[in-house]
Parts: sequence; C-alpha cells; structure tokens
Amino acid sequence: MSTPPRSKLHFAPPAVESEPLAGGGMILRSTQPLEAYADNVPLLLRHWAEAAPERIFLAERGADGAWITLSYAEVRLQVDAIAQALLDRKLRPEAPLMILSDNGIGNALMQLGAMTAGIPAAPISPAYSLMSQDHSKLKHIFSLLRPQLIYIADGQKFANALGALDVSDVEVVVSANPIAGRECTSLTSLLSTPVTPAVDEALIRVGPDSIAKILFTSGSTGLPKGVINTQRMLCSNQQAIVQLWPFLKERPPVVVDWLPWNHTFGGNHNFNLVLFNGGSLYVDNGKPVPGLIENTVANLREISPTLYFNVPRGFDVLLPFLEQDSTLRDNFFRELDLIFYAGAALPQNLWERLEALSIQARGERVHMVSAWGSTETAPMVTTVHFPIDRAGVIGLPAPGTALKFVPNSGKLELRVRGPNITPGYWRNPEQTREAFDADGYYCIGDAGKLVDPQDPAQGVVFDGRVAEDFKLSSGTWVHVGSVRVEAIAATAPVVQDAVVTGHNRDEIGLLVFPNPAGCKSLCPDASTAMAPGDLIQRPEVREKLRAGLASYNRGKSNSQRIARALLMAEPPDIDANEITDKGYINQRAVLERRAELVERLYAGGGDVLVL
Repeated sequence: MSTPPRSKLHFAPPAVESEPLAGGGMILRSTQPLEAYADNVPLLLRHWAEAAPERIFLAERGADGAWITLSYAEVRLQVDAIAQALLDRKLRPEAPLMILSDNGIGNALMQLGAMTAGIPAAPISPAYSLMSQDHSKLKHIFSLLRPQLIYIADGQKFANALGALDVSDVEVVVSANPIAGRECTSLTSLLSTPVTPAVDEALIRVGPDSIAKILFTSGSTGLPKGVINTQRMLCSNQQAIVQLWPFLKERPPVVVDWLPWNHTFGGNHNFNLVLFNGGSLYVDNGKPVPGLIENTVANLREISPTLYFNVPRGFDVLLPFLEQDSTLRDNFFRELDLIFYAGAALPQNLWERLEALSIQARGERVHMVSAWGSTETAPMVTTVHFPIDRAGVIGLPAPGTALKFVPNSGKLELRVRGPNITPGYWRNPEQTREAFDADGYYCIGDAGKLVDPQDPAQGVVFDGRVAEDFKLSSGTWVHVGSVRVEAIAATAPVVQDAVVTGHNRDEIGLLVFPNPAGCKSLCPDASTAMAPGDLIQRPEVREKLRAGLASYNRGKSNSQRIARALLMAEPPDIDANEITDKGYINQRAVLERRAELVERLYAGGGDVLVL
C-alpha cells in the first residue's frame, strides 16, 4: 500500500431544505450560504502567481514527448503580455476572440489573456473544424461571433477549416506550423509585447457581470447556440465547489485531463478548479478512442492525479488498461482522492470495476462522485459531497443555487436559479426568452427525483431527459435514460451506445452502435481490417447481444422490456448532430436521421434480433 488511507476525505455535510410548491413539486436549496468569491478568473491567476510562483500550473507534451511546464508566475507574465497585445489592437468585447485549437498551453494563455483584457473568449469544438465535412457549424459560429482575431494552435491542422471562412478582415494568430500563402501573426510576437499599466486598468473594469466566454452547445436540434458565461458564473461556481469539497484546500490538486475546453466540463469545471485551488493541470493529449487512449495511458503512467475526471465512455476505454497493468493501476490510484464522472450516466458495471481496482491498488475504495449541470450553469448545479455506493446519484444543490422540481409527463422536471446561471444566448434574444420560466428559473430539460423522499439529504437521482421519454401505444411511459444505461451494461462488450425506440408502438426497440474493439474481442479470428458491416453479422457478436438483452429483460415490465434490436454499421455522424465530440449520442437526431432503420427494426428481417 503506497499511501495512507484517504477514506476520511473532508466533505461538507449534506444540508438542504425543501419548500413544497402548490400543485406538486418543490424547491430544494442548500442551507449553506454561498461565501464571497473573486470578481473574475484572472484575479485567481494573480493570487497564485504571488502565493506559489514556482508551482507548476500548466504542462503539456512537447514535440519530443517531454513535458513542457509553466509555473504560475510564468503564466501570469505571458497572460499579461497577450492582454496588452489585444488592448493594443483595440479589440472590442462585442467581437470575441475565436479559438480553433485542441487543449494546450497556447489555448489557455489566449483565453486568460482575453479575459484579462475584458474580451470574451470563444473556444470552438475542434470537431467542427477537423471532423466535419461541410463546416456548416463552424460557419454559423463565425457569423455569430464576428471576431476581429482568431487564434489557431496549429496552422496546417486547421488550414482547411480556416479556408471555409471569410477571414479577409480578421487577424489570424498561429502558434505552430503557419499556413502557407496566408499572412499570420505568431503567438511568440504577442508574448513579446511590453506590458504597460493599461493591463491592470483593463482588469479593474472586468467585473462579475463581464462576459468571460461564449461556449457553443452541441446543438441537440439545429445549429449550436452561443451560451454566455459571465465571470460571476465561473467564480461563484468554483466557490461553491470548494465549500462542498473543502479537502481541496488540504493540498493543491493534480489533474491529468483530456476533456475539451470548448465544453463546460473540461473548460469550466476542471480547468477553473485547478486554477481556483492553486493546482497543476497536465494536459492529456489522449482521448478515449483507439490510437489516442494509449497517450492517456502513457501520461497516467508518469503522473499520479489527485482527482480524475472523465465521461463514462472514457472510463470504459481506460479500464482494460488498468485491469491488465498493475504498475499503471497502482500509479493511477496512488494519490487519488476521488474519481469523478459526469456528462452521462455511468453503467453500474463500470462503477464496480473501478471500485475493485481501487481496492487492489489501495486496499480501500476511492471515493466515486458525480455532479450535474450544463453549459448554461457554468456547469455545477448539484454535486456529490457525501459517500455513495452506486451510480446515478448527482448530489445536492450547491450553495446559492435553487433547484425546482416541476411535475411533467410522469416525471419531475428540473429547473435552476442562481449566480451560476447564464443570462442568455449570444445574439439570440428569442432563445433566451424561451429558456426561462415565469419565475426566472432556467429550464434545463432534465428530470430528477430524490433518493429518499423522506430524507432529501440523501441526494438527487438523475432521471433522464424529459424530451427523450415517450409513450408506448398502450399509453405507458418509457423512461429512456434508465433503459439505455441498463441495456448497455448488460450487453458489454458489444454495445458502445444505443438509442431507444418505440414511440406510439407496442414495444421497445434498440438501435445499437457497436463497440468495434469489444466485438472483435469476441471473434479472435477476425481480421483487424474487417469491415463493421461484416463484424456485426458475426454469430459470436449477435449471440452475445441476444444473451445480454435476454438477461436485461428478466423481470422487466412492458415499459422496460426490449423486444428487438438492430446493430448498425454506420457510426454516428457529427454533421447530422448525432454525436458530440465528447461522444454523447443525441437520441432525437439519430431517430430522425435513421427513420428508415426504425421502420426496418419493427418490420423485422434477417438482421433484426427479436427477443
């Protein structure tokens, strides 16, 4: 055993009050008041540059594979230089800095430099540039932002995306690999800008209501929306987190993280948590996909995190490496205070495998927790700050946040109000109005329920998306979230994700996105180059899926029982809104785009599994 047990991790005790509402429902609040917080994020950087100037703040792999590190003092100097360069260019707050970049030091410096100068930063999903075929989302975002300056980490990598935009009157700053035939400014030239008192004067004007970021949602229907993130949202959220997780004050957190900064999970929750608490962030150049997960594994062999954040898909891909390599396992768990999942429900089998590994490595269970929120909530509304023994619990409301439960279609719809809630959508007043109810609560579209209605302090359970649920022809409601998660867990390793069908039909069906690696593991003689369409027809794969669904169906009612399933060879399409770059499946978009497959699923045929 490498470290003393940390099972006594210091959490704030659960403390909530419940206010019943006329007509059903309630409002749930923390009884812990929200304490004072900083006016803006750059002030946190300045604090740690003075309090711990030599401590590593940011680290990333260089071209030679070695870690490049910057201390808090070094980051402060470079951020101020960038802020001065932006002020010299007289950039306007109504023309946000547009960022086309993967996570990296240059990306972080530009975001913090823009905030220091009072310019909103708009980090854009690299998938819109690199995975999209038509760049329609990128063009839409560009037209909304109307930027004066675009930062690109790698000119050659993003050259095609930039070529899809009219940037004739936009300055382009490139960190590496300038674009041939295009005039670009180097990031190095910004970093060499002499700093004047104008930077301090600009930062004084950046208050809680100043816009810090514009983050674009994935766009569950139609094109992405630009969510306004104010400094108040970001700073109040981090203050609430540390009040619920006071152990963060005991030692600076060390985080190894791949989650993209254009999303609120990686860019607000994780990045700002490290900065707020004077920690060190190692940028993980891996992702939970074949060919890149190996980078994550290499990073975790070298760096022992104190906190580890991921989405369920990330844990699913990482777990086999942890299970097969005891050295990696022990280094991963050595300093770990907690494991955190969010973004989607974690199948219980993944939860149990992670617990088993932590016991092997440490002789004790490492705390596993979750939280809940959205891009519009900066992101944390509820978080777990007490021991839980199963997936699905999303904790209790943060200090300063009110959570309203409203009866809706057999569920309790969740709505939110607090200092962490967006004032609206960038240049879209109509969508802003539609997002709030008459009492000023943000309508997030999710549902929840209490673990124990008689004891609210036991927490809230996520109960799916209200809009995803549907009725069978019998009039019985199908709760899609729970069906999907349990079915995926029961059919491992065949199913990577699935979409639940059955609206106005007699029975539930499943459109299945297969897990290629999992399917191949069932077919030892399968060629690595075997086409997905051939792989899903293998009898070993189909029988494993059938057996898993049969096991899931035991004891289930008609509103839960899966009667048929169809394996799909075509992966989800990002241009069609079927998937985000974090791997979340958009149920509605898949059903609309693949309506013919839904019809085939219910018509039957040789490739449909009928149970």
